[in-house]
Amino acid sequence: MKRELHIRVNGDEYHLLVETHRTLLEVIRDEIGLTGTKNGCGQGECGACTVLLDGEPVNSCLVLAHEAEGHDVLTIEGLGSGDTLHPVQRAFVETGAIQCGYCTPGMVLTAKALLDHNPTPTRAEILEGLKGNLCRCTGYVKIVEAVEAASCLLEGGEIE
Repeated sequence: MKRELHIRVNGDEYHLLVETHRTLLEVIRDEIGLTGTKNGCGQGECGACTVLLDGEPVNSCLVLAHEAEGHDVLTIEGLGSGDTLHPVQRAFVETGAIQCGYCTPGMVLTAKALLDHNPTPTRAEILEGLKGNLCRCTGYVKIVEAVEAASCLLEGGEIE
């Protein structure tokens, strides 16, 4: 059964006719065409599909698209502007926290949400904040360093 869906993704309004069982992940990728959000496990275990829903990280594979109606969705494509990277994206690039890149969109958005709530987290708070986002390449050291660097950038400093 299809139903109208009015959704705001990265500040743009979309009016779609969507089957009621479709997930937010499926609509973002298949209907809207934003493929930065990755389809990992499909069970909410890996975090590759993380988007921000009203500023909070959610596994878009577990959210029915119609549950997002009336809410703001931010995907990795909506972070930064034009050719300018968001400080969290810049920190991930400059610290070498990106390897295969599959987990990166979810990690970056989760880190952004963490830093929005806690601009200067400790390493323990970063690890806790990133829990639920799996990376099979980096061992998390560079990812934690990237979040620390992003915190510095957001506070007006530079990456050391």
